Amino acid sequence: MKLFGYHVPMMTSLILWIALWEILGQSGAALVLPPFSAVVERVFEIVPTPTYLKALAITAEAYLLGNLIAIVVGVPVGVLMGRSVIADRLLLPWVNIFLSAPLSALVPVIMVLFGLGMTTIVLTVVLFAVWIIVLDARAGARGISPSLVEMARSYGATPWQAFSKIYLWAALPEILAGIRLGCIRAVKGVIIGQLLVSIVGFGHLFEIYSSNFLMEHFWALVVTLFIFAFAIAEGLGYLERRVEYYAASRN
Repeated sequence: MKLFGYHVPMMTSLILWIALWEILGQSGAALVLPPFSAVVERVFEIVPTPTYLKALAITAEAYLLGNLIAIVVGVPVGVLMGRSVIADRLLLPWVNIFLSAPLSALVPVIMVLFGLGMTTIVLTVVLFAVWIIVLDARAGARGISPSLVEMARSYGATPWQAFSKIYLWAALPEILAGIRLGCIRAVKGVIIGQLLVSIVGFGHLFEIYSSNFLMEHFWALVVTLFIFAFAIAEGLGYLERRVEYYAASRN
């Protein structure tokens, strides 16, 4: 990144925000915003505790299961929409509606249908993650070279063979991009689910810290969530870059 003709590292903006956070926290201008240095201390304090590890296990279970369902459902549906005009016209308006809708408002509907439990939390994760996965898989399928489709037909490939051996791999860069974005959105989904549906996991910790005005602990938990989301995004981004050559093979 260049600023006024000088090369500036990408981490500069993050460092500036952290410095501003520290200044505001030390000044006491905002009661709910403790100094960043104190928040970092609390991160190292709460992460090794059994309470945090138990909450992490509960949250990770709902997060991973919800993402798995979103991927298993979203990728085939997206590829189907990319290869079938009828399916695309039927499903695309609904996908766009749910992608742009305030999904938090739909969580009570899931609560009414499935009750207050892990099932509703998992479905909330699916609700936040699946739509962007569908759209990116659709974009990847629409970008497949017609010659690959004709080759599959000429060799008498079944729909499953065409999907698993051609469409899935040819659309892999876009599919991975959708999964990466879906996993990031799922972090918000699992926290909202644990706050609105059933106060468990990280939602339980947020409730304890906020009700007792433990702002250092509260922000420490927020920081750990940002670290998890960043690590997931970077890990999947690295995987995307590893399979970029599939995009060139489609042309």
